[in-house]
Amino acid sequence: MRRFLAVLVVLALTAPALAQSRLPAQGFADLNERLSPAVVNIATSQRVDGVDELPRFPPGSPMERLNEGLSDNGAQITSLGSGFIISPDGVVVTNNHVIEAADAIEVILQNNDRYEAIVVGRDPATDIAVLRIQARAPLPYVTMGDSDAARVGDIVLAIGNPFGLGGSLSVGVVSARNRNIDAGRYDDFIQTDAAINRGNSGGPLFNTDGEVIGVNTAIVSPTGASVGVGFATPTSIVEPVINQLLLYGETRRGWLGVRLANLTRAIASRAGYDGATGAVVTRITPNGPAAAAGLRPGDIVVRFNGREVADSRALTRMVGEAEIGANVAIEIVREGERQALSVQIARLQETADGRRIVRDSESAPARRDGGPRGGRIFGIALSELDASLREEFQIDADVEGLVVLSVDIGGENEGAVRPGDVIEELAFQDVATMTAARAVAGRAAIDETAVVARINRGGDITYRRIKARS
Repeated sequence: MRRFLAVLVVLALTAPALAQSRLPAQGFADLNERLSPAVVNIATSQRVDGVDELPRFPPGSPMERLNEGLSDNGAQITSLGSGFIISPDGVVVTNNHVIEAADAIEVILQNNDRYEAIVVGRDPATDIAVLRIQARAPLPYVTMGDSDAARVGDIVLAIGNPFGLGGSLSVGVVSARNRNIDAGRYDDFIQTDAAINRGNSGGPLFNTDGEVIGVNTAIVSPTGASVGVGFATPTSIVEPVINQLLLYGETRRGWLGVRLANLTRAIASRAGYDGATGAVVTRITPNGPAAAAGLRPGDIVVRFNGREVADSRALTRMVGEAEIGANVAIEIVREGERQALSVQIARLQETADGRRIVRDSESAPARRDGGPRGGRIFGIALSELDASLREEFQIDADVEGLVVLSVDIGGENEGAVRPGDVIEELAFQDVATMTAARAVAGRAAIDETAVVARINRGGDITYRRIKARS
């Protein structure tokens, strides 16, 4: 008995040591030294013209340095983000929102070498952008890993440029997988408690093998700083986007021509389907691939190209990844019976800001005034309405204004508006165009006053205060 008790004591004492033995004895210093040279700071600048009476800080004050870039007819606005090099010839990956409004982009390495960057391509739908820099010698780079292999509880490292403090490392775990944060139609985020703050956007999330498994993109925070809820776009989504941007300078996604909804028990019961997974077809685009294949509203898609369909988001990603022109087998449930269909995948036509272009019988007249179709104010991505967006968000034809596409997670206006809202007025002025919205925003930004927004939300009118900060 004494010998048995002694063995139990030894096991009890060694169990914590065994559990901790998977961690490096010296922390992550060696891994950081290997990886951080390939993680870069990204500085962008944007010229804002036509904003009068910009405030100046008095000479000699601690804030005088912020007067730099101000002139009588505008301002040079700068911002910082992160990125990482994926090839020795200077291919850099970052978030699209880091560089989308920039007039100039500078990539800064850990050794403080600076390079002017050009945009190879960008994909607003997944918030990924690819840049290229030219250097005389091969550059340090990191490799992509398998994000699908990451499990909840795995240790991860984030390296980036939080608050402009370059070369910062934080460590955490994978907190959850397959998160949907309403950032876009391809949401499938890795959630982590590794500290991610403003300026980390576009930086890499590494596994302990030093492979990139995600691009740090967003946080949820009541304060705007990290509270341990960060999100990274997994490499399973990022890699195909990078490859297409490098090959074509744009993304080329598959298109089915359907509107989808998640499966509910009520819908499954009415359809005579006893399964728990699938995506419900709610609308068919006339003359589209789904219509040609014989799909109907009410069909439940349970398999696509040999893969089980978990929900509508999963099917959207599968269609987007499908080869254009390929004939793909799909399995549906219709009136309680399973049927097999074949559909030929067409190409999804998207605008420069990632929105779907209406096709054929859906098409609307193109703008001829050269004005902007979409843009961002105060951390809110907006777009002028067209037939495609009215269909996507089910907005009535008589509603006029700017539709909300996304809101910065952790931004000042998170919770004030949500995707699908139509902002009809800002500061009691009609805003049917981005030009009108930017005029109101420019005046409000001078002293950071909040503005009242009249919002059409599913046909109901509500009012919200929009803070003049992002």
